[in-house]
Parts: sequence; C-alpha cells; structure tokens
Amino acid sequence: MPLLRSLALCAVTAMAVACSSPTPRHGVALEPALPRPSFTLTDTRGQPFEFRKETRGLLTFLFFGYTNCPDVCPVHVQNVAAVLHTLSFEDQQQARFVFVTADPARDSLRVLRAWLDHFDKSFIGLRGEDADVARIMGAIGLPPVMRGAPGANGWYEVGHPATVIVFTADDSAHVLYPFGTRQADWAEDIPRLLRVRPLKGD
Repeated sequence: MPLLRSLALCAVTAMAVACSSPTPRHGVALEPALPRPSFTLTDTRGQPFEFRKETRGLLTFLFFGYTNCPDVCPVHVQNVAAVLHTLSFEDQQQARFVFVTADPARDSLRVLRAWLDHFDKSFIGLRGEDADVARIMGAIGLPPVMRGAPGANGWYEVGHPATVIVFTADDSAHVLYPFGTRQADWAEDIPRLLRVRPLKGD
C-alpha cells in the first residue's frame, strides 16, 4: 500500500510539473534560441528606443509590418492584444509588444501611433531608415522586405515576414508564431511564456 501511494504521488507530481511547464504548445521552435538583439530605432514619441535595454527580462513580441497591410498585420496584432487584455495587471506589466514598420515612407511616427492605438495604447511603434531595418532583420535571420509596384493611385503592397518573434525573460526567443496563429493558441502559450524565468545572474 505505501508503494501504491508513492507511485500515485509520483504520478500526480509528474502531471503537475507537466501542466506548469513553460514550454509553448504552438508556434515554430527556434533551435538554437535567438538572443535578444541590440538595436536602436525611433519610437512614436520621437525618442531613441534601445530594444535590448528597454525590453530586457520582459516577455517581448517583436513584429515587422506596416500600417497599410490589408490582413496579416492587423490580424496578428489584434490576436495578441485580445489575449494580453485578459491577463492580470501584473502579467501585462511583464509584456511588451514592439511593432517595427517595414514601410517608413508611409508610416510616419504619427501614423504608427494612431494605428497601434486601435489595438493597445501601450504597444510600442518603431521607425527607422530602410537600411537600418534591413540590417536588423538580416541579423535575426528574417528575409528582406519586398515592395510591390505602385498602382495608378500610388498604393503598393509590402512583402514582409508574417511572423511574431517572442523573447522571454531569459532574453532569448525559443519560438516564433506565423500568420494563422489563433487567439486560442496565444491564450494557451502566453501564460507559459510568462513563466520562463531570467537566467541566473541576471
């Protein structure tokens, strides 16, 4: 009988560990993990924003897109925002969403701020020259931005990576989320990602 109790206790303990595991269930695993990059762009207040310094130790969603995007960008951003809004105040304070425009010619700082405010006023918008953004994207292994030919009205599409890279408190990205990630997927993974702890010594 003591042996049975011991086995049962081990089983319950194993289940509890599994249930509390910070390992995300969705997205695409990055192996090896991607270190939180160091770069500086201009935020919507017109101030330099040092990405690594400003987001260090925080759950950070990094997304490159543009405000004229007809589908991918608004859907991705809205899905993340909807789930973040369900979290406790304390957990929300541990999360940052950083949107870097891939279309600085049309996305002024004012345009960026107005667009992001539709989703969450705390979301961070960054803007830089095309060459600076291209260098950042290349450094973290993302494909370059491609611009379509302008139409008669001057409007054009921008081809950009449709992925959100998520850096956890250990200052590494272990997973990225492609377009098509559902709110239900984010709702399951974000609490897990928040449980990743900083590296010892940080």
